[in-house]
Amino acid sequence: MSKIFKERTRAQESTNAIERLYISMRHLFSRGFYKPMGISGETLRKSLLLLRPEIYGSIAEEKTELNGLTYVIERLPEGIEECQFINLTADEGYRNSHFKAIVPPKRRRNCYRIDKDQMNIEITRGRSDIYDILTHLTFLFIESHKIKERVLISDGKKTTREWQNLEEVVIHNKTISDEERDVLIVHLGSILGRTYDEVYQSYITFSKGHNPYRFFHLIYWLGKLAINEELHDKKRSIRFSSVLSEEIGRHFHGEKWANDIKATLLNNNLLHRPIHIISANMHSVLNTLYAKGALPKEAKENEGFELYELLSNVNSKPLQVAVKNYASENGLIYLKDKSGTNINVQIIDTDKVDIQSLNFEINTSSEEKPVIIVMDYAFGEQAYETMDELLKPYKGEEVIHLDVKSVSIMGKAGILEGGKGDIMIPTSHIFEGTADNYPFKNELQKEDLEGFGVEVFDGAMVTVLGTSLQNKDLLKFFHDSTWDVIGLEMEGAHYQKAIQSASKIRGNISEDVKVLYGYYASDNPLETGATLASGGLGMSGVTPTYAITQKILEQILK
Repeated sequence: MSKIFKERTRAQESTNAIERLYISMRHLFSRGFYKPMGISGETLRKSLLLLRPEIYGSIAEEKTELNGLTYVIERLPEGIEECQFINLTADEGYRNSHFKAIVPPKRRRNCYRIDKDQMNIEITRGRSDIYDILTHLTFLFIESHKIKERVLISDGKKTTREWQNLEEVVIHNKTISDEERDVLIVHLGSILGRTYDEVYQSYITFSKGHNPYRFFHLIYWLGKLAINEELHDKKRSIRFSSVLSEEIGRHFHGEKWANDIKATLLNNNLLHRPIHIISANMHSVLNTLYAKGALPKEAKENEGFELYELLSNVNSKPLQVAVKNYASENGLIYLKDKSGTNINVQIIDTDKVDIQSLNFEINTSSEEKPVIIVMDYAFGEQAYETMDELLKPYKGEEVIHLDVKSVSIMGKAGILEGGKGDIMIPTSHIFEGTADNYPFKNELQKEDLEGFGVEVFDGAMVTVLGTSLQNKDLLKFFHDSTWDVIGLEMEGAHYQKAIQSASKIRGNISEDVKVLYGYYASDNPLETGATLASGGLGMSGVTPTYAITQKILEQILK
């Protein structure tokens, strides 16, 4: 069997596994509940183990996957490993109760610890949020059963000495000396099938914050709940609330979010002006337009993107506040989300911005200065919901169509050639798992982004059902076949579907709307040690982020 045939077969197996995962998740969602380590969760487990995504590392091996564990725990609420019952709900008013919201460090979702055994997770960002949580939980429970297998002995009647030592420290909240900690780390190495160095590094990673023994607690409770399933038939279960089932797919949150934006435009006499929409982070457009005016001293001392590096520094909070205060006095309106989408918005009246101070080419002859709407990143399918609602006409005393001149998408993506910090300019989006494809004219061109000191690639990009589900075989097929894909992300096709239907079919906005897409590489999933689990971009993300932002603003202001 040739190597090419093997790779293609493995890629086909992976595609089928992803399709089974999503069909199974939708079925379980419709059913209303399931037991992840029971018969009902078997398809999810088998598909994930067959797929072996890069982000989940050694999931199919006996040893515990530590990098994948770190990645997943940062996206789930603290304490979830202790909970036998996990409920996925809509926004059902928990914020008005005595329950304190728990927000994971790397995902904007509100979670509530109901009691010692139950965690509720609010889903307000659509189906992609559900898929994300269920795949992470499936990984987590598979890893918990690996721990259980290594600590149960004598046909499950006893536990190992190492486990008993861990249990004593965790249950009694013992404060231990450095020597005792090292002993425990050695014992954890036996439990997890990992070296002392690997376990110690994970201990340090999880120690940040209020709980220095977080890693010990995490491993203990993962193993403990798996042991409870095995010995006492206390199965973990995942439930979906009836309100969530009714709301999903109905644009409930997206409609409220878009209406708030349009009402703000109307109240500030901006609704009839030319409008440019940018999906981006909440700092790059703000800093590009306002930082020099707000920080003249720092701007003189830091040329080019050095000023933005300064503002990206963890110690630059006072400077960031100064820029925000200056911006709010010079045309920026900040809308903190109240709809549940978790997408904040900035509305910028460029008539009040000192455009002349910017060091890039602009058109000063236009009588009507544009209004820029900057929306924070959407998540997966949520991109269609929010953009579809935003592009609809305002319906008040009269119906007012928005004069949308351009829609720009600037975000992070995985790159399949090149490395972290490089730039990708898509010419089309392919939707994974379907034959759907969205070619378009991108007003951003490869040559626009050259000369900034980073590599620039152009070509097709694939919009994946979940970044955590991709493996090398599948990605190599996308890259090496005639699809010739340069990168992967989660929102592009969803945005394009909304833009095309609004402009080409429904007539909500002009057919001549300009589209600008640019991505910077947050990871290279084909490169070992460069996946999302290896950490963020840090300062290396400043140049590509601000290069793309600058070129988008140049196009808008021309």
